[in-house]
Amino acid sequence: MKNDNVIQVQDLTKKFGDFTAVNAISFEVGRGEIFGFLGANGAGKTTAIKMLIGISLPSSGEAQVAGYDVHTKAEAIKRNIGYMSQKFALYDDLTVKENITFFGGIYGLSKVRIKEKSDRLIEELGLETVANSLVGSLPLGWKQKLAFSVAMLHDPKIVFLDEPTGGVDPITRRQFWEMIYKAANSGTTIFVTTHYMDEAEYCDRVSIMVDGKIEAIDTPKKLKAQFKVDSMNDVFLKLARNIE
Repeated sequence: MKNDNVIQVQDLTKKFGDFTAVNAISFEVGRGEIFGFLGANGAGKTTAIKMLIGISLPSSGEAQVAGYDVHTKAEAIKRNIGYMSQKFALYDDLTVKENITFFGGIYGLSKVRIKEKSDRLIEELGLETVANSLVGSLPLGWKQKLAFSVAMLHDPKIVFLDEPTGGVDPITRRQFWEMIYKAANSGTTIFVTTHYMDEAEYCDRVSIMVDGKIEAIDTPKKLKAQFKVDSMNDVFLKLARNIE
């Protein structure tokens, strides 16, 4: 990969029969960058992320993630990234400790390393009193913060977060973003999809997808200046109206 980019995408496309879910998107993401992948529900964000994390083969186009080709090195990509989905990230019928141990094993960590990571993670999140409780019994906000920490367990180069703050309260969302900043400051690239336009303000750069295409990409400040508006939500609305 050129320069310090850990994700490079060129004309990436995904079709399902006659329907084009992702239409020739192109972009780059640098190391330690918080990159927002924005758009309304159904815009193609999740389909795109599935191609980038190696669980869906592109119909056409090229992409490299953490130095590996999405067409030929899907398993290598999976070993070098973390992934957190709003719909599934942890096993509700396992305890906090059991989830950490299970995912640590999947990521190939040694038993000693898993024990060290588990103890530190539980302490940092303040979960000592519920470490042996089933994850299904925890409040959603605690689950989300634990899921993010588990996705970071193996010190991946890139963490993909697919709608990570859906359904949580504003305070928890702010705490979650503090965790994201800490990870990015340590050099981890954060690739986050969201339909909350206010969260775009927290990103270094954002792209906005509409109907499978990236219609705008830049820093929040430059996008607001370009569209002559005061918020990213207004950018999205103005962009959508222009396309219509």
